[in-house]
Amino acid sequence: MDIKLTQYAANGGCACKIGPNALSRVLQELEPPRDPRLLVGIDTSDDAGVYKLNETTALIQTLDFFSPVVDDPYLFGQIAAANSLSDVYAMGGKPLTAMNIVAFPLTTLDGSILLAILKGGLAKVTEAGAIIVGGHSIYDKEPKYGLSVTGTVHPDAVLTNAAAVPGDILILTKALGTGILSTAARAGMFATGVEAAKQSMITLNKKAAECMERFQVHACTDVTGFGLLGHLYEMASGSGTQVEINSSALPLLPEVLEAADMGLVPAGAYSNRDYLKSVSFAASVPEKMRDVCFDPQTSGGLLMSIPEKQAAQLLAALHVAGVTTAAIIGKMTAAGRGEIHVY
Repeated sequence: MDIKLTQYAANGGCACKIGPNALSRVLQELEPPRDPRLLVGIDTSDDAGVYKLNETTALIQTLDFFSPVVDDPYLFGQIAAANSLSDVYAMGGKPLTAMNIVAFPLTTLDGSILLAILKGGLAKVTEAGAIIVGGHSIYDKEPKYGLSVTGTVHPDAVLTNAAAVPGDILILTKALGTGILSTAARAGMFATGVEAAKQSMITLNKKAAECMERFQVHACTDVTGFGLLGHLYEMASGSGTQVEINSSALPLLPEVLEAADMGLVPAGAYSNRDYLKSVSFAASVPEKMRDVCFDPQTSGGLLMSIPEKQAAQLLAALHVAGVTTAAIIGKMTAAGRGEIHVY
């Protein structure tokens, strides 16, 4: 379809979350729910809520939606669905059902475009082994799409982002740079990197999650709008640890450093940078690499914290399963309050 879908996105085609500063100010005014069956709520800035049904089953509930990050409507549907499903994988669960969340200007955009978006989402939900059971739509001048997803997990197998311990090794399963390369796409530049970013964003975290089940992973999250360092801060602060990241070990999408060096950095990266005051960089880390560390991701990889003695085995299992971009990127070094040092 010959349409520039991203021109309808007020945020410039980047799936950026509300700035973490603004969000934290709002959330601190809420009284956290108290229920013994609520295993994971809003206390730890986790990826999804988890509610215990019985001794063998807990429900995982999450939702996510955003405006177009690509012009192809089918591809946008795939990306948005993969992004929504990822939260269930990050909690150690399996997706079960999903509901469409749609905002769309049917008076100005043809219905065939919405149909293509929905077909893209359906394809990814089906690939995940889940089913679409309905949804809700409203009129909006800015198209938006995503899913509310319900999954299941054993209550004793729930993974949160707040249980890492000093000495744990950090593994990241997808390459970084989708925000920067989405910006490059709108400028018509770095086609190789842009194509790699699209393929990364439509890839489910299903294989990575299945590998993770076989190991004693302490904590997990998926890397999305707050960027690598934002989500790492949530993990480290929630776990009471400090972190060191080896910038030379970070998996990167093709041409992302070149794009960052040209200033093709989304606004969300600067919001993430402004918020994260506990991050320090070695002088040897170039500015373009720092931009990548703060870059808001769409449908990013899983970030796992695992005991050092199991890290190499998990990494090997991920590579065998086809998660070839997975890499060891750093370590939880000591007790702390979320301090991060990148060298």
